[in-house]
Amino acid sequence: MRLTRIRLIISAFLIATSCNLAFAQPDLKFWYKQPARNWNEALPVGNGRIGAMVFGRVNDEIIQLNEETLWSGGPVNTNPNPAVKSYLPEIRKALANEDYKLAESLTQKMQGLFTESYEPLGDLIIKQAFQGQPTDYRRDLDISNATSTTSFTVDGVQYSREIFISAPDQVMIVKLKSSKKGALNFTAQTQSQLYYNNVVIAPDQIAMKGQAPAHTDPSYNQSMQQPVVYNDPSKCKGMRFELRTKVKESDGKTVADAEGLHISDATEVVLVLSAATSFNGFDKCPDKEGKDESKIAEQHLNAAQAKSYDALKSAHIADFQKYFNRVSLVINGNPKTELPMDERLKAYAEGAKDPALESLYFQFGRYLLISSSRPGGIPANLQGIWNREVRPPWSSNFTTNINTQMNYWMVETANLSELHSPLLDLIGHMAVTGKETATNFYGAKGWTLHHNSDIWATTNPVSGSPSWANWPMGGAWISQHLWEHYQFTGDKNYLSKTAYPIMKSAAEFCLDWLIEDKNGKLITAPATSPENIFITETGFKGSVSVATTMDMAIIWDLFTNLIEASERLGTDAEFRQLLIEKRSKLFPMQIGKKGNLQEWFKDWEDVEPEHRHISHLFGLFPGRQISPLTTPTFAAAARKTMELRGDGGTGWSKGWKINIWARLLDGNHAYKLIREQLKLTGMEGTDYAKGGGTYPNLLDAHPPFQIDGNFGGTSGITEMLLQSHDGLINILPAIPDNWTTGEVNGMKARGGFEVDIAWNNGKVTQLTVRSQLGGNCRLGLPNTIKATSKVSLKSAKGENGNAFYKNVQAMPAGGLLVKAGRVAFDFPAEAGKEYVFKVK
Repeated sequence: MRLTRIRLIISAFLIATSCNLAFAQPDLKFWYKQPARNWNEALPVGNGRIGAMVFGRVNDEIIQLNEETLWSGGPVNTNPNPAVKSYLPEIRKALANEDYKLAESLTQKMQGLFTESYEPLGDLIIKQAFQGQPTDYRRDLDISNATSTTSFTVDGVQYSREIFISAPDQVMIVKLKSSKKGALNFTAQTQSQLYYNNVVIAPDQIAMKGQAPAHTDPSYNQSMQQPVVYNDPSKCKGMRFELRTKVKESDGKTVADAEGLHISDATEVVLVLSAATSFNGFDKCPDKEGKDESKIAEQHLNAAQAKSYDALKSAHIADFQKYFNRVSLVINGNPKTELPMDERLKAYAEGAKDPALESLYFQFGRYLLISSSRPGGIPANLQGIWNREVRPPWSSNFTTNINTQMNYWMVETANLSELHSPLLDLIGHMAVTGKETATNFYGAKGWTLHHNSDIWATTNPVSGSPSWANWPMGGAWISQHLWEHYQFTGDKNYLSKTAYPIMKSAAEFCLDWLIEDKNGKLITAPATSPENIFITETGFKGSVSVATTMDMAIIWDLFTNLIEASERLGTDAEFRQLLIEKRSKLFPMQIGKKGNLQEWFKDWEDVEPEHRHISHLFGLFPGRQISPLTTPTFAAAARKTMELRGDGGTGWSKGWKINIWARLLDGNHAYKLIREQLKLTGMEGTDYAKGGGTYPNLLDAHPPFQIDGNFGGTSGITEMLLQSHDGLINILPAIPDNWTTGEVNGMKARGGFEVDIAWNNGKVTQLTVRSQLGGNCRLGLPNTIKATSKVSLKSAKGENGNAFYKNVQAMPAGGLLVKAGRVAFDFPAEAGKEYVFKVK
């Protein structure tokens, strides 16, 4: 057994190593002819922990900084409303009597405290007092090596600044150069919107020491109370932070004082920055129980000082590319363009074809996740790790009724599995606080999570409208990520020790939360469909009812995943049987009078027929209860729902819809939304000033900026190219007509498969499959293929023998051939082997 595991690890390593070398993609740099006018034009760099937005200004450069653990507050109060659970029986009685108005008002009493906010660290400002006007200006971001560069000429002298943030060395490096000896003169200073004090550490080093608020209210909460509070008397809440800035290398003079670092008569200077906070875990006071942030910042700085600039840069690039180079995507040859990105986006919005931009956009999502989510760290929040505001939009927290999950939809398929771990770790913390929330709010077993969380793993329903606050399905939904990580990696030890216990506890909450209706069906009560409002037969507008379609689909998904997990582990048979019985009694999906999938348990109208949330389609994506292959009737109802909802919406909503249309196997409609997602916005004084889409720096416009739209867009493209949730590896399931030719390498499928695909006119010309775990490999294809080596390729029949591809829905006759001309084949794969197929 041990020898087999070692062989699997070695084969996986060899496959990963070969991919790192083979799939490096060129032409992944985008640039501008002018500095950033505002934050939405600045360029993001990060190492998972430290983030920076580079403005590229000439005289007064701003590099806005973040550190992923810098949040307001401290450990959560898990029982903020002790009498709250007494309202639950009254709410359920009102719902049984169909008194939705009373149920709504009572539900609002079952609420707790707001989450805390993700805070900005501060700014590095580089002041250069040029007299002449700059020429030959250029700033760029190369997402293939995570480096940003600004260059310009003043009075005949060329100046440049190169910036990267190293994950191996945990520091930010800024290299400044001039083409003329001794022409580099500047001051580097730091500032923060939080409480801070700048001090001199050494003749070439300064430090910014500060403290985060003890509490920060959300920006949308307009109460009479002070929104930002410092100085917790208990010395618990309000973490400390420190930013160190040091001249690492210089051939000029350096003076340090309270105003910063003053460098004169230099030709080349390297600055190194290190940041740390006193955060010491979700359950510890960051002040009195906090880590020594000064010691951490100093250690990183000293370690970097001992290395050369070239060594730091080489280590940074090697570390970044071990993730990034796993996947490449070429669409229609990725034709080159000489346009700067803002002009490129403008042309695209006006109808220009730019397949290389679409490929770059896909890779930019991967770049952002590598830069904002690293093992051992905090998950990417609503803004990844990039935030400039003390009271950011929606607290820049973890919004768990769609947005946090969307951040990680693509992580496994896009071959970034290790980057899933920060979210999986946070889920473990949520399960701890969520167990107390389940007890204190509902008198229920297991654990639960509502629509908001933070670094402290808040799980209670926050204050506000029940339409978004009182939704206890977050734990059940986010547990899907635990299962998906196993499905792609096949790590049984992880499944047994980590995923299964947390998933089971989430299911135990659902079992307690479900009640029987008058027909013996299991329903949730109260139930909402996140942020949407219904209109009853009497004209009442409300959000609280029973058995919303999303609730039931999420519970079906959790129960199904747990049933399969227990089978895979060969354990917990009694609990498995209980789940099978309860699943069979869940209130079913319904098709409404318009042919749509109903969102509510009654066929009610919506206050907003084109509402941005499409929560009731969870069973289609990211779930697997609905499929054109296995449940064509419900898939048709889902399509009708999408037609009624329309293609409008915020940036992240469009990202969600791209995935939905891909799951409906409609690549042309998914492509239409990609083009709309890439609509330029945020350009003041133009036709592109407002609305959802994409800012000039390629970040998603909700508006304002939310990173989930970027991640959702990348996920949608993966779903167009490859799907593996439906009993087979479906190759090019939703390829649009506009992507005439292409090649994608290194994408992952469930069961430990890795796939390279080349296509022409919608047909596969070459397919390479690498297997890490072995087992039957079932391929769905747009055309027939033949193996280039001795492997038995047979037409697929019956149940897929690979346990990772168990079909929970009955496959109708011809189900594998949903599209005319598509075929399905099986072949036996061995662990560590590669198989190549070509067009027949």
